[in-house]
Amino acid sequence: MDPRELAFAGAAEQARMLADGVVTAPALLEVYLERIARLDPQLRSYRVVLADSAREEAAAAQRRIDAGERLPLLGVPIAIKDDVDIAGQTTTFGTSAHGPAAAEDAAVVRALREAGAVILGKTAVPELMMLPFTESVSFGATRNPWDVSRTPGGSSGGSGAAVAAGLAPMALGSDGGGSIRIPSTWCGVFGLKPHRDRVSVSPHDDAWCGLSVNGPIARSVRDAALFLDATTTLPAPDGGFVAAASRAPGRLRIALSTKVPPPLVIRAGKQQRGAVEQAGRLLADLGHDVVARDPDYPPAAIVGNYLPRYFRGIYNDFRLLAHPERLEARTRNMARIGSLFSERRMAAVRAAEAALAARIQTIFDDVDVLVTPANNTGPSRVGAYQRRGAVSSLLLVSAQVPFFEIWNLTGQPAAVVPWGLDADGLPMSVQLVGRPYDEATLLALSAQIEAVRPWAHRRPPVS
Repeated sequence: MDPRELAFAGAAEQARMLADGVVTAPALLEVYLERIARLDPQLRSYRVVLADSAREEAAAAQRRIDAGERLPLLGVPIAIKDDVDIAGQTTTFGTSAHGPAAAEDAAVVRALREAGAVILGKTAVPELMMLPFTESVSFGATRNPWDVSRTPGGSSGGSGAAVAAGLAPMALGSDGGGSIRIPSTWCGVFGLKPHRDRVSVSPHDDAWCGLSVNGPIARSVRDAALFLDATTTLPAPDGGFVAAASRAPGRLRIALSTKVPPPLVIRAGKQQRGAVEQAGRLLADLGHDVVARDPDYPPAAIVGNYLPRYFRGIYNDFRLLAHPERLEARTRNMARIGSLFSERRMAAVRAAEAALAARIQTIFDDVDVLVTPANNTGPSRVGAYQRRGAVSSLLLVSAQVPFFEIWNLTGQPAAVVPWGLDADGLPMSVQLVGRPYDEATLLALSAQIEAVRPWAHRRPPVS
């Protein structure tokens, strides 16, 4: 098989090919190591490539395959975001302020290894995962394979760029306010923020005061479902998530909304509104009952609940660093803001979540899925925020990505489905939000859309 086509085959197809003997695990790994060596100097999607240990793991995986063993991801390379621990490797959180190497794998990495995955490397992140662009003084800028003058997004920007450019078949991301969905959108791949606690974040439990979750960035819906089957800590649907993604979703009631959650008083971008309208027509043609309806967003939900948890989460991470004095000034100022929220205040904020979530989720009393725009604009230029301070950076990027944070507050699952290219030739998506714990419906509906509007065949210029 042509190495480039093999690189873009996706995790589920690669798992089948490995099991059937079409390709060996060492040969598959070498395809990615060669591509990374050739293309990643331009993209910088990886902070570190674990070539030696990956070769050992691939050889061991092949011995297990040859012995007749079958596991969901046996021999498939997976990239890991650099806020997740790999034993023997530093978890840098995008900064030189980090501490020593991790003694143990994070729970999600253990689960991926138990499913047979080969750990390929650690992907780049912005400092403390704060902002939706992947640039830091410590490790430089990660670039979008669709346009290297642009960011791939963040904070899982390295994971998004690697999957889009065929430098990994699938990657682990984390999402505390869009950090899976932002780079998935701007890099033209499928991203899923699972329900809170679906995938373990241990040993960093309660990351960002409960806002952050781990999840997949993948080339296809089936690949993401395979990831969930391998990592879920909560009961899965009958037959598992791959089976759910393979089933027709049935006739769903679907709400369309382009309303920007307050406090921002802006209108969704014209192209992004157009994508939602197109999605509505397609979903109606597929037999779904489509209505226009906005969620009841509480005016103070973001300012009064999300932002205190965001800032306090950054401060909590700051306190764990071995060398906080090495942080960028903007990051230190973000942490300083977080320090202003006392334990007593945070307890009150956390206690208020249930009522806010219940109010927002009233839209799901009679709809199954909500469709919104994904990002509100195309990706910013690399370096656009280089000289910005903490508050001005946050205000400006919030207008680019206003549709995501509210669903980290409620904790429920949300996915971004690629939806063509914008006027600049850069990827766009629509966001699908599901009921609590209902990743299965999101996967089934996303797969139905994928069947009639496929995206996995698209290749960025740097690939």
